[in-house]
Order: sequence, then C-alpha cells, then structure tokens
Amino acid sequence: MTAPSLTSIVVVAADSGAGLVDAARRALASSVPVELIISDNASSDGSVAAVEAQFGADPRVRIVHNGKNLGFGAGVNRVAAQARGDHLLILNPDCLLDTDTVERLLAQAAAVPRLGLLGARIRHPDGSDEAASRRRDPTLRRSLMTLSGLARFAADRPAWQGVNEPLDEAVRGADGPAEAVSGALMLLPRAAFDAVGGFDEGYFLHCEDLDLCRRLRDAGYAVHYAGSIAVVHGKGGSSRHRPVFVAWHKHRGMWRWFRRFDPAAHRPLLSGLVWLGLWARFAASLPLLLWRKRRRAR
Repeated sequence: MTAPSLTSIVVVAADSGAGLVDAARRALASSVPVELIISDNASSDGSVAAVEAQFGADPRVRIVHNGKNLGFGAGVNRVAAQARGDHLLILNPDCLLDTDTVERLLAQAAAVPRLGLLGARIRHPDGSDEAASRRRDPTLRRSLMTLSGLARFAADRPAWQGVNEPLDEAVRGADGPAEAVSGALMLLPRAAFDAVGGFDEGYFLHCEDLDLCRRLRDAGYAVHYAGSIAVVHGKGGSSRHRPVFVAWHKHRGMWRWFRRFDPAAHRPLLSGLVWLGLWARFAASLPLLLWRKRRRAR
C-alpha cells in the first residue's frame, strides 16, 4: 500500500498577531499528513515565539528565522526549498483550515490535468465572500472597469468585465478554471512551483500571487478554483499597524505586473499615464491611511 503523500503548509509571518497560533493549530489538525513551515520575516510581536512555545516539540513544525523582512514571495521561496512535501499549501497566517480542507483540496488537485495551482473560496469571518477569491488578470482595461464601477454592468456588456469574478453564488460556489485566485490560500504541486522558479522576488508584497498564476498559465499549467471549499480569512493581522507600508508595496506590485504582462504597457504615453495614475492614487490615499494608523495607535 502506498503511503499518503505529504503536504507542506507554508506560512509567512511578519508580526501576524495572536491568530497565528490558531492557524497553526488548525493546520496541524489536518486529516492527511502535513508539515508546517513558518517563514519568519523578523516578527517582533511574539506571535512566532508563541507558536514555538506551543508546537516547537512537534516534529512536523519548523520555523525558519529570516533575520529581516524578505517580503512575501522571497519568504515563501526560502522555506519552499526546504519543504519535503509533494504539494505546497501556501497559507496566510490568518487563514483557518478545517480538518478536511487539505484532504479535499488534494482530491480536487488530483482530478485536474497538469494542475499548476488550486485556490479556494475565501470568506470573511462574517461569512461573506472576499471579492478576490476568483479573479481575472488585472489588465489596465479591466482595472479601469472595476475602479469606475462599470464592471457591475458586465453581464450585459462583456467588454466591461472587471478584475474580480462576479459575487453571485453560481460563480463563487463552482469549481473550475480561473485566470487567478486569492493568494490567501494556494495549493501547488511541488513540481509546478519549481518549474516556474517559485515566486518572483521582484514583488515585495501584493500582486506576486497574480504574477505566479499568470506565469504558470503561460508555462502550460492549469490554474483552478475550488468554489466548493471555503476557508475563513481573518484578514489583516500583519498589516493593520502599517497601512502606508502595505499600500506602497501594493501600488508598486501593480506597476510591476502591468509592465510585465499588459500589452498596453508597450505604449510609452499610456504607460506613463498609468504610472502617474497609480502614484497619484497612492498619494491621495495617504491622509486616510495615516489617520487610520494614528487612530489604531491610541
């Protein structure tokens, strides 16, 4: 009888908060063999130390201290090189797995020819769906449709499709191919991850998941969405106290994705306007971001 394969659950932690311990506990309670590898991007809030204290004696748990904040993609790549599993499950530190989540994901993955990446239906703690669970490539046209609100009318005008797939139950609950999925949970065969060289470390935070989905598809791998498998995402444990930092890298990531993959980027004038628009948007958001940061500090 063949022994069950091992799944390596990879979590990047950067001051991820108290929820990291619960996420680790839930991951280790999986009904199939797993190992948990935490890539610690210089956390100072005690969250990683708490995991070490509770689970340090468990041979399935490894914590890699990076010594500094490498960013998300580089943090994954560093520990993925040490993973022993046939699959990598890249998981946000505030995502809560059920006992059978990994088992169900593996079953779906096995049914998809040449699978590169499988995502799940990501939900807020109140049960509502995250809009980014199932996405399209964020081309300039689609981004403008989303930002302008015109994507709401895409059912009658397909050319107005936005970045996120519709939120109706027929789409959210269905399993099937997707252009991109949420980076909060991504299951990849180890061979596919290695074939494309893992994450592009030119992204620090945000959009590296979109980049990975695109590169896998370009390499002939399938990206799939498991709408029948829901996972709760606590959201924001490692970003609430540094909103400006997060917003900066989000806009930087958007610019990098645009330059790499959107044909519109080949038009110099349009490319320049996009660059100006992105950073004007960032600048316009600064007062609100700084106000929120100050309010949380009180």
